[in-house]
Amino acid sequence: MKRLFLLILVSACLLNAASIRVAAAANIGYVFEELKKEFLKTRPNDKVEVTLGSSGKLNAQIKAGANYAIFMAANMDFADDLYKNGFSKNAPEIYTRGVLMMFSKEKRDMDKGLELLKDDKIHKIAVANTKTAPYGIASLEAFKKSGVYESIKDKIVQADSISGVLPYALTAAEIGFIPKSGLAGKDEYKKGENFMEVDRSLYTPIDQAMVLIKAYENNTLAQDFYKFIKSDVAKSIFAKHGYE
Repeated sequence: MKRLFLLILVSACLLNAASIRVAAAANIGYVFEELKKEFLKTRPNDKVEVTLGSSGKLNAQIKAGANYAIFMAANMDFADDLYKNGFSKNAPEIYTRGVLMMFSKEKRDMDKGLELLKDDKIHKIAVANTKTAPYGIASLEAFKKSGVYESIKDKIVQADSISGVLPYALTAAEIGFIPKSGLAGKDEYKKGENFMEVDRSLYTPIDQAMVLIKAYENNTLAQDFYKFIKSDVAKSIFAKHGYE
């Protein structure tokens, strides 16, 4: 009898379990697992899976029919594009703002700002894809607005997404342009010596926006996770990881 009761209980739990997939910008890979863990504390039977990548490529996947419930982009444009093309009923909402940083594993005179990139000792500058990754787009915009682009364009090497930039900057490149979140917990690196915040007037604010995909607008798990990302709890998690 006890065994039968347990089987019935397990079956009931499985029937009540729900699962969704989220397409998320690679730069929040540092944060997503903590967000998911916090969200699922009160709903252990549910499942939230994530696919990380450049926002442009994830946008294209959704347009091609990929089964995602929520798209968490690294800027407003890629999320707004899905809304304008009918993939979401509601306009995108900003869930956090990213900050672009210039990083070096070696000590350098960061007070020079982007002029440092012209230095003959700087041979490779790592950035995310300047067409599909918002942090790469922002980096290119900063290079051009600051007037250094023509002098450094042959030094630029691109990673497929922002998640590939820091590893490259720690190995083969002298400089990397990364999100501030990438420095969370790396206390061995010092401001002014290893990193600096890129002047915000040089690039369009990286307002990271999300949309609930139309096919999931009545899905309870998707709705609840979407609301959670806008909550004060989620905001505090993002802030801890260097977002605004």
